Amino acid sequence: MVWTGSLSVNAPDKPATDALTGDPAAGVPHYDVHQLTGSDGRATIALEGQVYTLRITRANKLILTK
Repeated sequence: MVWTGSLSVNAPDKPATDALTGDPAAGVPHYDVHQLTGSDGRATIALEGQVYTLRITRANKLILTK
């Protein structure tokens, strides 16, 4: 699966907010994993020509594999 959706990312001058605590995260992008993975719980992520798979496990944990 190649993710082709869109994400809402906070502008660099507006810090992200931690969904659990409400504390500002000093400009660190904050994503909901379900926006990345879609209905099947998987997404591919590319870094410098390498492709990685991000998936949600049955135990509701994240695994990133090459």
